[in-house]
Amino acid sequence: MTIKELYKLYQEHPCITTDSRDCPPGSIFLALKGESFNGNKFALQALEKGCAYAIVDESVTPSQPPRGEESSPSGDKRGVIIQVSDCLQTFKDLAREHRRQFHIPVIGITGTNGKTTTKELIAAVLQQKYNVLFTQGNFNNDVGVPKTLFRLTAEHDIAVIEMGASHPGDIKTLAETAEPTCGLITNVGRAHLQGFGSFKNVVKTKGELYDFLGRRGESLVFLNADNERLVDILPDNVWVAPYSTNLENVEGCTVGEVISCAPFLKFRWRESDTNLEERAANGQEPVWYEVQTQLIGSYNIDNMMAAIAVGLNFGVEPAAINAALEAYKPSNNRSQLTVTEKNHLVVDAYNANPSSMRAALDNFRLMDVKPKMAILGEMRELGNSSRKEHQKLVAQLAESHLDEVWLVGDEYVDLPATFRHFHDVEEVKAAIAEHQPEGYYILIKGSNSTRLYQLPELL
Repeated sequence: MTIKELYKLYQEHPCITTDSRDCPPGSIFLALKGESFNGNKFALQALEKGCAYAIVDESVTPSQPPRGEESSPSGDKRGVIIQVSDCLQTFKDLAREHRRQFHIPVIGITGTNGKTTTKELIAAVLQQKYNVLFTQGNFNNDVGVPKTLFRLTAEHDIAVIEMGASHPGDIKTLAETAEPTCGLITNVGRAHLQGFGSFKNVVKTKGELYDFLGRRGESLVFLNADNERLVDILPDNVWVAPYSTNLENVEGCTVGEVISCAPFLKFRWRESDTNLEERAANGQEPVWYEVQTQLIGSYNIDNMMAAIAVGLNFGVEPAAINAALEAYKPSNNRSQLTVTEKNHLVVDAYNANPSSMRAALDNFRLMDVKPKMAILGEMRELGNSSRKEHQKLVAQLAESHLDEVWLVGDEYVDLPATFRHFHDVEEVKAAIAEHQPEGYYILIKGSNSTRLYQLPELL
């Protein structure tokens, strides 16, 4: 069957499930495979639970005739198995076909750091005026993006699609699935080097979003004009909406600057020259807007400015933009301040790579609070660069003059440092139980797999 023919079946049965434990009557089961599971083995079970179709990419041989060979009293076929060459590719192709039914702006977002926070800020701003579909959680891979696209309905005015990558070509594939009309790369940094092979490949892969928009033509890029790497890879044939935190870089840019981080980020911003001219023509004076956020970290001003640039482009009024940014509260252990009975916790334990760790430590060092403690986990998936990057981190810690530092993970073993070391999070838990830290501001950051997110409830 062609994708268009399969999509017609989807229109008749508009529910795709990839989980044989969740099979709504009349839905379509699609058999995905992973390192530890094979959906093909559960196709018949899905049919028995009520799926109308099961799409597989391996031969399925039942011990008895499948329901697809039986007929209901009315003569209709039930429980039909459809075999394709690759279920994952079919899933992506069907999602793209579904996306093409809606002629709305689609904003693609990628980057090494900040893409999830930026996605949520952009969605919050746009929701001031529009019905917005946006990626939930971090459903940003080749399964999550199609699942997000299948949530599109005629009620949506705009879509914000997050795209993650850990190997060359990942963003190209996701862009070709989501077919964005606009794009934003938050930044490029040294993350997932084990999968990418080199930092050069990180930049190239993130730039695949720009490449798609350039090929598409008449596309819009929201550009961090302060990031030379992003400026260098920008295609010639796209429209650009730049933003900056350099007040001298004002030509065509929406600009902003940090006012304070005590501990939450407070900043001010001003519209671009173009917008100001339009407002001046309507008798409005240039205005600096101040925003008090609920985010920890001066580095979040880039995420805020990206959301402002997007909001302005889509006609959201400055007052509504500011209201959305001030109301936004982080979740999922991202730039959160948690106050317990014993300590103030700066929790950023969802992920870590050299650039995000450096930014978090720089911000923590500048916070005017005492005493300070850091519990830092390993930065995973750095390949051959791992030892070198952890050495750099320890050197930065030595210059930060924190009152207490705990390092978690074997990458810190034998590094020249006087900081306390733990093999894993379980050893940290035991140390906390033995001697509870009290009265500290504590930065908690590490790759998600180090499980430091288990610590806040103990501190």
